[in-house]
Amino acid sequence: MAGRRAPVTVVILAAGQGTRMRSKTIKLLHPVAGRPMVARLLDSVQALRPRKIVTVVGYQAEQVTEALADYSCSFALQKKQLGTGHAVLQAAKSIAAGPNSTLLVLNGDMPTLRPATLRRLLARHAKSGAALTLMTAQADDPTGYGRIVRDAEGHVARIVEQADATRAERAIQEINCGIYCARASLMLDALKRVKPNNSQGEYYITDAARALIERGEKVAAVAHSDTDELLGVNTRAELTRASKELYRRKAEELQTAGVTLLDPSRTWVEPQVRIGRDSVIYPDVILEGDTTLGQDCVVRSGSRVTDCKVGNHVEIKDHSVLISSRVGNGAEIGPFAHLRPGSTLGPKSRVGNFVELKKTTLGHGSKASHLAYLGDATIGPNCNIGAGTITCNYDGTHKHPTVLDSNVFIGSDTQLVAPVKVRKGAYVAAGTTVTEDVPAGALAIGRARQKNVKGWVARRNRK
Repeated sequence: MAGRRAPVTVVILAAGQGTRMRSKTIKLLHPVAGRPMVARLLDSVQALRPRKIVTVVGYQAEQVTEALADYSCSFALQKKQLGTGHAVLQAAKSIAAGPNSTLLVLNGDMPTLRPATLRRLLARHAKSGAALTLMTAQADDPTGYGRIVRDAEGHVARIVEQADATRAERAIQEINCGIYCARASLMLDALKRVKPNNSQGEYYITDAARALIERGEKVAAVAHSDTDELLGVNTRAELTRASKELYRRKAEELQTAGVTLLDPSRTWVEPQVRIGRDSVIYPDVILEGDTTLGQDCVVRSGSRVTDCKVGNHVEIKDHSVLISSRVGNGAEIGPFAHLRPGSTLGPKSRVGNFVELKKTTLGHGSKASHLAYLGDATIGPNCNIGAGTITCNYDGTHKHPTVLDSNVFIGSDTQLVAPVKVRKGAYVAAGTTVTEDVPAGALAIGRARQKNVKGWVARRNRK
């Protein structure tokens, strides 16, 4: 067995409520850098390309399953949470238990765990020939964690849970991190023999480790120097710590790749976001979800970009919000602009102060610079949308489209009552309410004639 790489089945323990979080929601669904913490762990696990991933669910099982719907994993139900060993046994039918099969068991509350750390554990396990290899760390405050008790020769003698530890054992600072790599057949056999002889009345994986040692099997431990990476998330404070760590890593990655972050400690870029070289990110910016930012872009302070595809040479000015939208090369956005889902900005287009787009396409070189709402609209290239323009797209029951062909000029304070079309090169005068299609090259005026009453002010003041 030593030195061989075996097919790996990963079991993720995600059934417990996590009461220390003091939440109605299971702790594993609390977001870390924008995604549920258990999903962050799955990101790392999938990088290993294992044979199979099984997530053991229990408390709020339906919600956990739904949150992980996009991941390639199966689920096993632990109806009663009777401990970690019992949880693994619920996944037994999905675990390949051949003589060369490896089982990797992970607690679901480790969102900062790196794929490289897991690869190191798998390699050490394969090389050692141990029945079980676990990962340990040194903790300044080991409260709440199982302790690693070693014999006189330094070998793992047993693992003691906090609740069952003696005073001397509680003083041990080497902790069990909840990461186990085992020969699948031996581990499953040991778990089936475990008895709940502890203060919690639960079936622990650690008891399986003790059983293996008593049978003369080798149990190895890999000490990891980065303790913070391995500590689980149990409280709101630890949740914040984990998010900060992932944001820190992402900032370091981006800076190495040629992106300028003016203040990384005040910039929140989620791990999956991609940013091109020579882009500049100002403080207090949030980039999240499935967002891609091209090269030579600038994102200024207070802006949030979520699930967007942004081209090259784009400037997003202060306090703009972009959600599920696409932005072409050389476009300018903001300040204080809002792109709602389904919006598309063509190359060199411009969306300015207090302009809101919803499910709208703005063509190449077109601009809406001030105080406009454009919803369910298709706007061609080289159009000008005046200040105060709105598309009246909702009739109280249905949404209707507005279509502007190329080179259209819309004057200020215009209402486009959908469904309506303004054809190529047409002009709409300021203050007009457009209720009918405007032909190409025409001028549309829809306002009352102005009347000046001479001497009116003087007469009013004499009263």
